[in-house]
Amino acid sequence: MTRMDAQEERRRRLRDLVTAKGFVRTADLAEEFDVSVMTVHRDLDALQSQGWLRKVRGGASCLPSTQFHGSVGERMTTMAQTKHRLARAAAGLLAPGQIVMLDDSTTCLSLAQQMSGHTPLTVITNSLPAISALAREPGVSLIALGGTYFPAYDAFMGLHTAHSVEAFRADVLFMSTTAVTGGRCYHMSPETVQVKRAMMASAARRVLLIDHTKFANQGLYALAPLTDFDLVLVDDAAPAGEVRRLRDIGVDVRTVDASGTPD
Repeated sequence: MTRMDAQEERRRRLRDLVTAKGFVRTADLAEEFDVSVMTVHRDLDALQSQGWLRKVRGGASCLPSTQFHGSVGERMTTMAQTKHRLARAAAGLLAPGQIVMLDDSTTCLSLAQQMSGHTPLTVITNSLPAISALAREPGVSLIALGGTYFPAYDAFMGLHTAHSVEAFRADVLFMSTTAVTGGRCYHMSPETVQVKRAMMASAARRVLLIDHTKFANQGLYALAPLTDFDLVLVDDAAPAGEVRRLRDIGVDVRTVDASGTPD
């Protein structure tokens, strides 16, 4: 095994250990893998940059926080039925022949999986799972946005992806967000914000899909106020006061019931 292979294997095992335990001390990681504390710090820096975990004082954590979004697997299982309902409502807005842009959210992945009855469509996305889901879908012309691949997000993000977005114009963008605070969207990474801003600028219509938990979440990087969206779909468990406040400032908010029908 080469030195590079050994490093990759150690980092994979380190990531798995932190994921399994939730939090592991730096000193314990050094002992576990028989390396120096400095080597562990370099490993953690690399894994944090990919979005797998976050460094905290004395160790590393994989627990969701204002700076860490949780793994793809965690996000796929969180509020799955509600995301499916929101995606069903969004699918009802599709019209054959449209050029549709999707972000890397798991809510929009659910939308990608419900597009078969609304083709033909042209779909532009940076989400690898959405690309895989649509690659063999009859009637879908698929445009995959490249750039730097972030394994923890299972998506392409960053400067090159944002530049790729600028080459296109979509009829409608569907996207989600990590948190909504004070009528504004927030995310955990600047690379995510960079790409989503480019997507918003490249779409004639913008639709935001958010489940009610987003109002309780926190985020580090501001993306945009909800007034920048043409339509916001929320599930009917969203706090009534929050929905009312958004409508008061001019946001077109529609609540989605258990059947996936917006009001």
